Amino acid sequence: MIDDRLDGRPPADRESPVGQPVVRGDASVTGERARQAVQFDPDDSDSLERAAQTVRSFAEASAGVGDHIYMLEGAAACAALVRGEGSYKAAAERAGGEASVSFIRKWARVHDLPQAIRRHVARGHIAPTAAKHIARVSGDARFILAWATLDHDLTVREVRRLASEINEGVPVEDALRDYGVTPGEVTVELPLAVYRELRRSASYQGVEPDQVIADALTAWFRRE
Repeated sequence: MIDDRLDGRPPADRESPVGQPVVRGDASVTGERARQAVQFDPDDSDSLERAAQTVRSFAEASAGVGDHIYMLEGAAACAALVRGEGSYKAAAERAGGEASVSFIRKWARVHDLPQAIRRHVARGHIAPTAAKHIARVSGDARFILAWATLDHDLTVREVRRLASEINEGVPVEDALRDYGVTPGEVTVELPLAVYRELRRSASYQGVEPDQVIADALTAWFRRE
């Protein structure tokens, strides 16, 4: 069986600097728009002012409509402004306009999501508004909810309700099952030769193919 923790440390913490366009600046993710990625440095006064202006413009636009990369930029600006000003309240006062404490908190949390999740947001696989609710969940549960969103085409409304249930203390696997989603279930398409050997190996071992895959992936991840 796969261990709950393969490397002994939580994988849910963001490691890249606040405001740095690690994802938005990656051409393999955002294509030509990577050249336009803006970095918001919370320790630079000019950059912080640019972040404040971006947050204000972002708040005055419709948060549920718009380009996903633009929304990630707005989230990065929110995170940098909070870091630079020292609090959500001070960030909201600096941005002004429609930028409320609640708005800035929600989008700053999106920027604090692990890079593996933000990459799917940047590619358009996860809606930014869904990511906003995934970001409400902490620890490994946010990964499980994010991957379930991808694999089972969960709607923003479903993600919102699931995030609320998880934060109320419902285990993520139980919350997903209540929605008819099997945690850890993913459909894969294998080369025919690999599929043939997978079935052969599972038959000899007297186990299901998913156990063979799980054991192989566990060994693979431990080598990384």
